[in-house]
Amino acid sequence: MWSLLTVGSLISALGTVNGFLGKLTPESPEVTMNISQMITYWGNPNEDYEVVTEDGYILEINRIPHGRKNSENKGQRPVVFLQHGLLTSATNWISNLPNNSLAFILADAGFDVWLGNSRGNTYARRNIYYSPDSVELWAFSFDEMAKYDLPATIKFIVKKTGQESLHYVGHSQGTTIGFIAFSTNPKLAKRIKTFYALAPVAMVKYTKSLLNKLSLVPTFLFKIIFGNKMFYPHHFLDDFLATEVCSRQTLNKLCSNALFIICGFDSQNLNTSRLDVYLSHNPAGTSVQNVLHWSQAVSSGKFQAFDWGSPVQNKMHYNQPTPPFHNMTAMRVPIAVWSGGNDWLADPHDVDLLLPRLSNVIYSKKIAPYNHLNFIWAVNAAQEIYNEIVSVIARVSK
Repeated sequence: MWSLLTVGSLISALGTVNGFLGKLTPESPEVTMNISQMITYWGNPNEDYEVVTEDGYILEINRIPHGRKNSENKGQRPVVFLQHGLLTSATNWISNLPNNSLAFILADAGFDVWLGNSRGNTYARRNIYYSPDSVELWAFSFDEMAKYDLPATIKFIVKKTGQESLHYVGHSQGTTIGFIAFSTNPKLAKRIKTFYALAPVAMVKYTKSLLNKLSLVPTFLFKIIFGNKMFYPHHFLDDFLATEVCSRQTLNKLCSNALFIICGFDSQNLNTSRLDVYLSHNPAGTSVQNVLHWSQAVSSGKFQAFDWGSPVQNKMHYNQPTPPFHNMTAMRVPIAVWSGGNDWLADPHDVDLLLPRLSNVIYSKKIAPYNHLNFIWAVNAAQEIYNEIVSVIARVSK
């Protein structure tokens, strides 16, 4: 983000005189669309819903009940739920063309596809008790996403579809909240047929991402710098970068490097033709507390609950002076894992520590050149990952 701000300021100052920025490529229509519009733009059916969590958060979710060419089948279809990662939203699953976006591929393959949003992002920033401007609304981390968001959303989907179980696909933080929820909530875990983990994140001891640097900042200074509400919000400058800067051919690589500085960069697999779409919808926002939780995880090298800063406060929240550990070995859900060899956030060393703690791994694949965002945006993601997911779901659903 800081690199993007620098680039944006520089470009704004220099202006566009004499075509300095290069030829402007056509803007993708999805740049200004919301999730529902992006889905229907490609001829897919869309249903919008709101899920209210136990602690009052209103989460917007979307459903693609069938694909573009298989609407004649009126029977029940296997349900697949997609959960996005840190600082993003459900748009990640539909940002590429239909033949390379997982949500569309699954719908065309005959599945009932649901897209979730985690509290704090563009589509989940309302609460029945608190104003978006209040400190209280932003007092959460991925702990609350696992405790409240995921159970509420899955319960809603189960009730709406009439199906007792579903397939869960998580990317990045979407895997994190799955690990926590399915290991601590046995009733919820029974609802999951198979867990498909893309770029799984639990321990981040070896991460090379920006979180590594943020972990060096003391908590009091962290809050002075970033405040105690929203972290990394999406705003007009990101739109400017998407439509006025990164869409110009000579700056594509510059912008892609800036965007990927947090998670690593794979120039061979990045779909640069869709950069305007990626940048116009990301970052989608999260809380400062959530990012602080991740920085704590880097510092400790452990997968544990949020540290409230003192034994007294921790005892108030957990009835013990230190944050409890998240015990992934307690999760019995069958899980298939895809990881990257060039992933700055889900570092290969951390993934190697994670895999032995998962008791029911049915498939594991490491894609050597992949970085953290290749799992949702790579030009060859369908060949490397999505077709395999479709095959596994089809086999498990029989």
